[in-house]
Amino acid sequence: MTTLYTSVPSKHHFFTDHPERPERFEFFENKLDSFGAQFIQPIRAKEEEVARVHETKMIQSIAEVCKKGTGIIDHAPTYVTKTSYEDAMLAAGGVLTCTRAVINGDVKNAFAIVRPPGHHAEPDKAMGFCLFNNVAVAAQEALASNMKKVMVIDFDAHHGNGTQEAFRNDERTGFISTHHWGIYPGTGWITDLPNAKKRIVNVPLSAYAGDETFAVICDEIFKPIVKLFQPEMLFISVGFDSHWRDPLTSLGLSTQGFYDVSRKLVGMAEEVCGGKIVFVLEGGYESEVVEHGVGAVFSALTNSPFVNEANDDFQGQEPSFELRLNEIKKWHGIK
Repeated sequence: MTTLYTSVPSKHHFFTDHPERPERFEFFENKLDSFGAQFIQPIRAKEEEVARVHETKMIQSIAEVCKKGTGIIDHAPTYVTKTSYEDAMLAAGGVLTCTRAVINGDVKNAFAIVRPPGHHAEPDKAMGFCLFNNVAVAAQEALASNMKKVMVIDFDAHHGNGTQEAFRNDERTGFISTHHWGIYPGTGWITDLPNAKKRIVNVPLSAYAGDETFAVICDEIFKPIVKLFQPEMLFISVGFDSHWRDPLTSLGLSTQGFYDVSRKLVGMAEEVCGGKIVFVLEGGYESEVVEHGVGAVFSALTNSPFVNEANDDFQGQEPSFELRLNEIKKWHGIK
């Protein structure tokens, strides 16, 4: 079976000098056919599908503010243009399109490379460069198809606060987020949501946590929580801003690290979910990093030999993760 992908570059969703811009796609876009995956045309999401996650009045407010033209709608800053509502609907639809193909068994797995991103968008508000929460909308689609449990694992450098809020009271959904602690949006501490232990798991990281730390996280947090929760499908919020070269953040992952994490996640899906996994692009604001990261994810999804053309291993010293790891494992009762 093949790997599927879709791409929604939203080239008219643009604000001068903003880091979340169409140029994020500029280097990898012409190489997509070389990754050995099958392209599928994205189908626009319906308002009622987005409304499984977002309040109707919030959806309508985004539509209305976009009619006014280009402007800033929050302090992040999050912006909109006249096309942004339709762009965001198509981005959510691209993730839905990939999700349905995986659920139906038409393909093995998928990667939805879309913008605007989504994991900061909460049920009642857009924020953090995000308008609608693409991955949460897709997770609800999987549940609507009669799956009993799904899980999102988010390795963007920023906490996926919107996904956490969307999943807060839904026992069918699991969420794990790794993120640089102390940066935007300032949420995602270990002891958040004590009533959702072992279901919503936050992994706040020190600056420069990199490949070695993430390998430990995969083996000692991701894997036991996935096995315990037993989701029928995994969704991965991919943030290439976890790379040490990203201009907005200060984690220490390399392209090799992106491949290693992605390959481990694909393995978990094969072990627990019958291989059902969809990767969804979130952040990443250095175009060459995004290019190499996309290639690393495709190598993992297609089980292809990985050649690290970036040659960009982090040269700094990773901080010790042992105390934080033990704190997280104790809070969630991970053996």
